Amino acid sequence: MEWLAAAAADPRACKREWEHGESGTVLLPAGRFWDVLVVPEDLGLLALDALLRLPRTEPGPTLADTASHRVGFFLPPDPVSRWVGTGIRYAGRGAWIAVPPPYRAAGALRWLVPPDGTGTLHTPTSVELALFQAAVAAECRR
Repeated sequence: MEWLAAAAADPRACKREWEHGESGTVLLPAGRFWDVLVVPEDLGLLALDALLRLPRTEPGPTLADTASHRVGFFLPPDPVSRWVGTGIRYAGRGAWIAVPPPYRAAGALRWLVPPDGTGTLHTPTSVELALFQAAVAAECRR
């Protein structure tokens, strides 16, 4: 929890909100410790499945928003990164992400892979490969 809360301007207030707040979520700024690649839910779930099957790859935090049908992959901050695709949004410096506590869901937000506290993130290369595999798998199902 410390690692994730450290992204907040006031980490103690962040943890208080997670523990006792009405919504249980906080807005955290992207671009300092991590960026988030947000993709459509169907593509994101297939990509996460592919990531979990990659050898020698430790998955990073992955967040699902079941209300908006989106999945977010936490990546290392990269101010020049550009991801292009239908329904894809890259949240870097200047963007904010609604985040539940790492140990439970909060409303429509839930962790598919919670942060492990060490700062482990997805690698852009592995996410790109997994998204490609997911897109191919989705196309084959049509």
